[in-house]
Amino acid sequence: MSIKSGSCLCGEVSFEIEGDFDNFYLCHCSRCRKDTGSANGANLFSSTAKLKWVSGEDKVTNFTLPSTQHNKSFCSICGSALPNIQMGGELLVVPAGSLDCDISIPATAHIFTGSKANWDKDLHEFPMIETLPS
Repeated sequence: MSIKSGSCLCGEVSFEIEGDFDNFYLCHCSRCRKDTGSANGANLFSSTAKLKWVSGEDKVTNFTLPSTQHNKSFCSICGSALPNIQMGGELLVVPAGSLDCDISIPATAHIFTGSKANWDKDLHEFPMIETLPS
């Protein structure tokens, strides 16, 4: 069983995930776009992996959008998305970008594509620039 490490942008919060992921979804719903500020949320899901906070657990803030199951955990200092446990402890959701290691599972699917932003089309066709453009 593998252990994956992750952290927030400022480094105050760090964690480990022990176990494997079941799915890796790229979600295009309006809620995931709002809470990431991007075209989609990229989240790994596991019903068996375990989350261990290594440091900064007291800096983790949880938010659930009222009247929904949309939940987000984030660092109270830098705002980085962090793992959270949902569905009464049955599901671990890990933002892919919060991991400090490579992800061995390929994306499972794009979901809620009917809610995609109107500018989220053919993004793979645009120039790929490895650094900040000059």
